[in-house]
Amino acid sequence: MMMHERTHEDTEGAILFDAEVSPQVGHEWFAAEYWREHDALRAQAGGRGGVLVIGTPVGECVLRHYRRGGLVATLMGDRYLWTGADRTRPFMEFRVLAEIARLELPGPVVMAARYCRHGLYYTADLITRRIADAQTLAECLATGRLDAELGEEVGALVARFHRAGIWHADLNAHNVLVAPGELYLIDFDRGRLRTPAVDWQQANLQRLRRSLMKLGAATGEAAFDRDVWQPLLYRYGRTLNA
Repeated sequence: MMMHERTHEDTEGAILFDAEVSPQVGHEWFAAEYWREHDALRAQAGGRGGVLVIGTPVGECVLRHYRRGGLVATLMGDRYLWTGADRTRPFMEFRVLAEIARLELPGPVVMAARYCRHGLYYTADLITRRIADAQTLAECLATGRLDAELGEEVGALVARFHRAGIWHADLNAHNVLVAPGELYLIDFDRGRLRTPAVDWQQANLQRLRRSLMKLGAATGEAAFDRDVWQPLLYRYGRTLNA
C-alpha cells in the first residue's frame, strides 16, 4: 500500500499524515467540537482514552486521544514526557501502522497523528479509518461466539503478525476485532518491530490468554482449553511456520 508521509509543524506541535489520502490535515481534525459543528461526530466509545467516530471527507474514522492508565494517570493524566518528535507515542504508532499496511497485514489504516508540545510534556492523538461492522473478541466471548473455528482464526491472525516481527504491547481480547470475512489487530500504541523470537511471541500469547481468563473463560477453563485455546495454538503454530 502506497503512503506519502508528510509533516506539518507549527507553534502548537506537529501533525504527521498520509498525503495520499488527504493533501492537508489541520489541528481541527483532532477537535471533537469541529466535527460536532459539522454534524460529523458519529459516536463516542468508552475506554481509557477519548475515542470518537468521526465522518471525515475521506470516510468514517476513529479519533483516539492518548491517555495514561493505572496509578500514573493520577499524576500525568494525558501528558507524556517530551524526548523528541520521532519518539512521541503517536508518531511511533503511525509508523508501525504504516509498516503493517505495507506488509498487507490486517490492522487499522492510519490517517494522521498529532502531538501538541507543552514545555517538558506533550499530549497526543491518532486518527485511523474505522473498521465497520466489527465486534471485539471480548464481545464474542461474552455472547458465546468464541468457538474452535474462531479460536483458529485468532491463532492465525496473531501468527501472521508475529512472523513479520510485529510486537503488540497489549495483546488482549479488546484489541482483536472480528468483522465479516476478516479479523484485525488494533491499538498499536507502544508496539514495535522486533526480531521474531519464541520468548516475546509466547509472552504475547499468554497475555491474550490472561485477558480471556479475566473476562470469564476461567469459569470453564478445562472446556475453554480444549475447545478454544488448543485449536488457537494449533493454528498459530501452523501459520507461524508455514
